[in-house]
Amino acid sequence: MPDYLVRSLTKDGSIRGLAVVTTNLVEEARQRQDAWPTAAAALGRALTGAALLGAGLKTGQRLALKFEGDGPLKKILVEADSNGAVRGYVARPRVHLPPRNGKLDVAGALGRTGVLTVSKDLRLKEPYTGIVQLVSGEIAEDLAFYLVESEQVPSAVALGVYVETDGRVSAAGGFLIQTLPPMQEEVLEQLIGRIRGLPPVTDLLRGGRSPEDILATIYGQLPYRILEKYAVAWQCSCSRERVERALLTLGPAELQEMARQEEATTVTCEFCGQEYLFTSAELDRLAGETSTYQ
Repeated sequence: MPDYLVRSLTKDGSIRGLAVVTTNLVEEARQRQDAWPTAAAALGRALTGAALLGAGLKTGQRLALKFEGDGPLKKILVEADSNGAVRGYVARPRVHLPPRNGKLDVAGALGRTGVLTVSKDLRLKEPYTGIVQLVSGEIAEDLAFYLVESEQVPSAVALGVYVETDGRVSAAGGFLIQTLPPMQEEVLEQLIGRIRGLPPVTDLLRGGRSPEDILATIYGQLPYRILEKYAVAWQCSCSRERVERALLTLGPAELQEMARQEEATTVTCEFCGQEYLFTSAELDRLAGETSTYQ
C-alpha cells in the first residue's frame, strides 16, 4: 500500500477525521537512522503524528514536534509540512528494550517524564510554540494531550508501527479524530465507543485496511465526505547552502580553528545522513564572510 493521508469531515461539520498509512516513510527513516526496533517504533509514531498534524497547516507552513524524555532515546525531533513532506531523527537510534505487555516499550525508551514542544512556522513574524508535559511517553497520548491542553480541541490520536523480527517496518500509520462544536453528547459517546473498539492500527493495516476503511469504521452511520487525499513521503530539506548558513553562526574564530585542525571537515545531516565536505580553504572563506557580515 502506498503512503497517503485522507482528510474528512462529517456532514454537519462537527467531526474532523484524518487517517494515514506511513509504512514506507517509517521504513526509510529506520534505514537512514539505522534504528533498532524500539527506537524505530518511537520514531515512526512521531513521524506519523507529524504527518497528521501537518495536514492542518496551510500551504507553505511547517511544524516540528520535539519529544524529550528521561529514557534512553533522549530526544525525538520530527518535522512536517502541509504537502506531506516529513523527516525526523532520534537522538539515540540504537535502543531496543524488552517488550512490555507484548508490545515494543516505546514509553520506556522515551521516558514518562519530559516535555513535548510543538513549533509551527505559520509564516508570521514569530513562530508559534506550545509546550506540555509528557503524560505517558507513548507519543499518541502525548499528542492528544497537547491538542486538548494547548489548542483546546478534543482529540483522539492512534499511532502504530509494526516491526518484524528482522527489524524491518512492515506496517505504520495512524488516525486523528477531532470534535468541533456543536457536538451532540449521544453522537460523541458512540464515536468514543467505536474508537475504543478498534484493533491496533497496525493490525488493521496488516489486514489490508486502508485509511478510508479506518475512517468509515470510526464514523459508522454518520454521514461524512472525503475532503482530500495526498501522498506523504520522507523528504529532507537539507542542502549545502543551509549547512553553510549553519556554519556561519559559529563565528570566524571557531571556523578558523576548524580550518587549522583538519584538511577537511565533514558535516552530516542529523535527519537524512547526507554528508557535506568542507575543505580548510572553504572554512577560511566562510570565516571571512562572517567577519564581513559582522
